[in-house]
Amino acid sequence: MITLESYRSGQILKSPSGYAYFLPTKVNDQWIWEDQEINVSIEQAAIKLGELNAYSRLVPDLRLFIQLYVTKEAVISSRIEGTRTQMDEALMDVEDISPERRNDWKEVNNYILALQHAITHLDQLPLSSRLLRHTDELLMEGARGEHKLPGQFRTSQNWIGGNSLANATFIPPHPDHVQDLMGDLENFIHNEEIQMSDLVKIAIAHYQFETIHPFLDGNGRIGRLLITLFLVEKKILTSPLLYLSSYFEHNKGLYYDNLTAVRTRHDMKQWLIYFLEGIVETAEKSSQILIRILDLQKRLETSIHQEFGRRSQQGLVLLRGLFEKPIVSVNQVKDMTGLSYNAANSLVQEFVQAGYLKEMTGYDRNRVFVFEEYLREFD
Repeated sequence: MITLESYRSGQILKSPSGYAYFLPTKVNDQWIWEDQEINVSIEQAAIKLGELNAYSRLVPDLRLFIQLYVTKEAVISSRIEGTRTQMDEALMDVEDISPERRNDWKEVNNYILALQHAITHLDQLPLSSRLLRHTDELLMEGARGEHKLPGQFRTSQNWIGGNSLANATFIPPHPDHVQDLMGDLENFIHNEEIQMSDLVKIAIAHYQFETIHPFLDGNGRIGRLLITLFLVEKKILTSPLLYLSSYFEHNKGLYYDNLTAVRTRHDMKQWLIYFLEGIVETAEKSSQILIRILDLQKRLETSIHQEFGRRSQQGLVLLRGLFEKPIVSVNQVKDMTGLSYNAANSLVQEFVQAGYLKEMTGYDRNRVFVFEEYLREFD
């Protein structure tokens, strides 16, 4: 049994090569605490998640909106790691991206594919080391980390911050410990005998994963994805609509400080409070986005019915397509609607005149149009 108030996060050990690394305490045990502040935070987070689930049930076709949530998560989670792709770029086809920005675009779109794959396969494959390894493999495919053993737990030492082991900010456990620690973490995630809030469990699991840092690349993104996968698998979230990357990215220094405080001062309580506050803040923001999107959808559908006359049905088909793919070319609108090129081009111009679409390239040819009002909700 681990008592939060007397928890010791781990110890500093020397490697055979002489450098010091951090070996975290295993977590697969019953956790208890006396501090009621944690219980209050758990209750507040659970209420906000319940509200988010309730609002998600009001959306007629939630799949359309999940795609944008996933894209936003991919952009922000990758931004934490140094990419500079924006939401509008992430939604564009690769040939529309300038060559110097395609590496960043590739990393973000790999994250989208990896996240979608992981969520889809939760029904067949439990949240496990196997699923995380495969997700990391998809994340790195053809990207800048493709030579860093994607999909495999590391067999060499990594570090965080600095240019080498000599000046690193943090050195995770020696590779000899990685398999054992990840096995313990997986057992902790699925240990039904542990009586504790699942929200506390995933907070601890995220901390432990980031501390183990089991891959040579992709740890931050996989660790943040772990949170959403856990909440979906445990059916705490009915749909994957909550991602903490924006909360972590808003003040990265505070995020890293709280992780570091656990390792250096054994202060797991502060990490839990910080994490649960992130659940509250992010769930509330996600609920508000859903409400605004529903209002936008109803308003535009009413406007199209009133203003487009005989073309209203074609307009509604295009509107539905734009909620799934808010950046389009005329050819893509042609495919969405089944219209001829000229008819699709005419419909796009009507959407531009009505203020629903905005041309974003400034070119006379190969024009690209953005459903700006919708995309702005995720910015």
